[in-house]
Amino acid sequence: MLAAMPPTPPSTPERDEARKRDRGDACPGALRLHAADDGRLARLRLPAGCLTARQVEALADAAEILGDGRVSITSRGNAELRGLADDCGAELAALLAEAGLLPSPTHERVRNIVASPAAGLDGLGGPEVQLWARELDTLLCAEPWAAALSGRFLFVLDDGRGDVAGLGGDVTLVAVEPGAALLYVGGLAFRVGGADAPRAALAAAGAFLDAAREAGNGAWRVRELPDGCAPDVAGALARAGIAAEPVPLPVREVPDGAPLAPGPLGATALYVLAPLGRLTAAQLRALLPAEEVRLTPWRGAVVVGAAAAAAAAAGHQDRDRLAALAASGLITRPDSPWAGVSACTGRPGCAKSLADVREDAAPGAALCLPLPVHYSGCERRCGHPHGTWVDVVATADGAYLVDGVPTPRTALPEAVTTARTTTGTTATTTR
Repeated sequence: MLAAMPPTPPSTPERDEARKRDRGDACPGALRLHAADDGRLARLRLPAGCLTARQVEALADAAEILGDGRVSITSRGNAELRGLADDCGAELAALLAEAGLLPSPTHERVRNIVASPAAGLDGLGGPEVQLWARELDTLLCAEPWAAALSGRFLFVLDDGRGDVAGLGGDVTLVAVEPGAALLYVGGLAFRVGGADAPRAALAAAGAFLDAAREAGNGAWRVRELPDGCAPDVAGALARAGIAAEPVPLPVREVPDGAPLAPGPLGATALYVLAPLGRLTAAQLRALLPAEEVRLTPWRGAVVVGAAAAAAAAAGHQDRDRLAALAASGLITRPDSPWAGVSACTGRPGCAKSLADVREDAAPGAALCLPLPVHYSGCERRCGHPHGTWVDVVATADGAYLVDGVPTPRTALPEAVTTARTTTGTTATTTR
């Protein structure tokens, strides 16, 4: 656990302008496929980003046999398959279910749980959040009413280091000391026992659904609730028999903790990044053998145990293992020019995109640059990072805006390097 310090609260998402939604959200899932220009798209929710070795193999097989051979990692640590055929739904579902990746068909789109990916591996933060994620997922799938949550509703479980607390969760748990957690929902905060934390998060989600029904505006996220319709979290906790103490939110805004850096992670794990957030089937398999693989919101993968542990036991093996992963095309060093670079799908996969942003993406210099950069094919900025980031958006004339400054495509490397060291755009929405 971290040294005793004020816990890092989640940044309170700005309240969306009040609106009335007359339909459910259209977020894709593993069973509800989305039609894109490059074929069907499936989004597979992975609570805490966790995959067993068997599930890594199944995901690689699905990408190779049914899709375009790649898996995209989302900003929530979920996985996307693209290039799927119109009639592959049943075969995909069977493949995923056989690997244990579809525990509840009715709840598959609402299993949005992000957790600190290094919890329990590097001696920082509370290791229990990974257990919280598993328990919350089990509780969530066991409640029929929970299937009414939007596919965009997000649970965030932070181990106390602040790495994921600022990712715009609707319900956020932060481990503050052994046996205790802070529960954040909108502008409310409660201290609960660590053993009750998963049940408290589920109760808070139920309070949101009650508030959304009362508001009558079809809200998908907590921030979409109109003024005067805050969820009765205290009442929901009391009805669930969970002891909870209301606590005042910190007066000052605490910045997000830093994301993981690629390389060795503690004594038993390694961390790598996927170039532009995409892994080939071969790169997925290169992560094995492993006891577990955790996909992260920064579009990387934590390799836990097995080969990682053996590598960490001897310095040369560590270097050899990282070298092998680097040879497969993965990012293994924090000073890689591609570290912190992400992009939307762009052309030809997205009809709304004005450019092939993945082809145009220019990382800049090979330095440990402080700010991430995201390339977007249009003003929707799909998949952008949270917090402070450099905003690169394609324009209709074939050029780009780099933090609002018109920039020719040929000048992107220099412009991006400069922007990543001096400026940034504060994201105000969470996708």
